Amino acid sequence: MVNQEHEHRHNDNKDKNQSNHHKHMMEDFKRRFWISTIVTIPILLLSPLIQSLLGLDFSFPGRDYVMVVLSTYIFFYGGWPFLKGIYDELSDKAPGMMTLIAVAISVAYFYSTAVVFGLEGRFFFWELATLIDVMLLGHWLEMRSVMGASRALEKLAQLMPDTAHLKKGNETEDVKISELEAGDLILVKAGEKIPADGTIKKGNSYIDESMLTGESKPVEKETGAEVIGGSINGDSVLEVEVEKTGEDSYLNKVIRLVEEAQEAKSKTQRLADVAAKWLTVISISVGTVTLIYWLF
Repeated sequence: MVNQEHEHRHNDNKDKNQSNHHKHMMEDFKRRFWISTIVTIPILLLSPLIQSLLGLDFSFPGRDYVMVVLSTYIFFYGGWPFLKGIYDELSDKAPGMMTLIAVAISVAYFYSTAVVFGLEGRFFFWELATLIDVMLLGHWLEMRSVMGASRALEKLAQLMPDTAHLKKGNETEDVKISELEAGDLILVKAGEKIPADGTIKKGNSYIDESMLTGESKPVEKETGAEVIGGSINGDSVLEVEVEKTGEDSYLNKVIRLVEEAQEAKSKTQRLADVAAKWLTVISISVGTVTLIYWLF
């Protein structure tokens, strides 16, 4: 019983820490995206190509240096997740999309800066800024999706009540659900959540299992019928004999399956990782060969 309570607390803390981590990452990408997008606007307005496309003529002494300053901020602030990502991927010897993005923005930034300070060529500041903005937006939306799945798990965990009415002879005692064991007899009052999987020993009622099974209408349950922990009792009082608790309960099995599905990579994800790795290797190789060709 102590181990069961310890395991329950451990899982709660794990879910909470994971949820907080995802929330922090989502907020971080969101903040970097909006700030970088705001800084991108003057870069676009100052870019000669954008001005020619829009029919504008807005220039002043030192314009290019202003673009360097703004792009430097976007490169290091907005591009930081990708610069950190390339280090992590190369440390794991698994180059992927983070590596490709980091190389792209680094080449664009350093080459464009060199052009401003005398190297022959043209700069790519607006391309650098918009690429970082788009990548930040994509990662922000991805983390929102992950957070949605995490919130769904939290809602599932909240279906289980904290306490149960344990029957001891003619008396009832409120205990934590972690203290329940198979064979215990519990009292479930009208409108309460059923605290554990079990069998109805006395009474009959309509049970709302919609959050667990998807059943749209309450299901009538009579003496001898099985009930699921987390479902909601109707307008009658039931006596239920506990059969499964903790990790063996139906609700915990559902939560564990969802967690495993989130953590495990699908075949499509593994294929995408392989494709990203080869795309990165091929792109960098072709770019390097092209650079050498043009240099010589």
